[in-house]
Amino acid sequence: MLKIKDLHTHIEQFHILQGVNLEVPDNSVTVVLGRNGAGKTTTIRSVMGFYPNMSGEILFQGKSIAKLPPYTVAKQGIGYVPEDQDIFAGLTVEENMRVAMRREDDTTLERQEWLLDLFPDLREAWKRKGGHLSGGQKQMLSIARALVNETPLLLVDEPSKGLAPIMVEKVMEAMNVIRETTTILLVEQNFIMASQLGDYFYMIDEGRTVFQGEMQLLKDDEVLRKKYLGIA
Repeated sequence: MLKIKDLHTHIEQFHILQGVNLEVPDNSVTVVLGRNGAGKTTTIRSVMGFYPNMSGEILFQGKSIAKLPPYTVAKQGIGYVPEDQDIFAGLTVEENMRVAMRREDDTTLERQEWLLDLFPDLREAWKRKGGHLSGGQKQMLSIARALVNETPLLLVDEPSKGLAPIMVEKVMEAMNVIRETTTILLVEQNFIMASQLGDYFYMIDEGRTVFQGEMQLLKDDEVLRKKYLGIA
């Protein structure tokens, strides 16, 4: 589905990514892990085209998307849920969803209904402005907005960040449903969430891919978790 080869990204004078390599197979959840500042968010933002000063290969369904602008990347069928949600605070839930639609046809409206069934909190808050939602509801809206169009690949950055445990559980339940129809590349600091959702993992350290494998390997390897994540 997605292949990144020798990705280097500069932000102003800083060389943030210095050789990231990863592959995201179809019908999987692949998790990007690493300490704060390792380059996880920069990796998925590079895929979305936010950093033109980059080099390396980014292939989506076999076609190069490197250096395409974000709106063109999104049109290819890649959804993006940013780290801090970035919903429109002054618009209602309904308006946020409508703004995200590329076309307001029957297929898109059916997807919207499916998403409202998946996130009933959003149906209840349909006419409420985004700025008045709870943190968990904002995260649900951010995910729903990214999926309202046909989305073969979803990039999700830190979906559990700042959420109460009950909301983390709701987001995890939704992600388990979403994965049945959508391939997911997930950045997540919450190892419990990452290990329960992920099929595969890539470890990034100081802007480089340093380890990869099936998630079960990381679950079983305490030394590896301590070395790169600082957790037992």
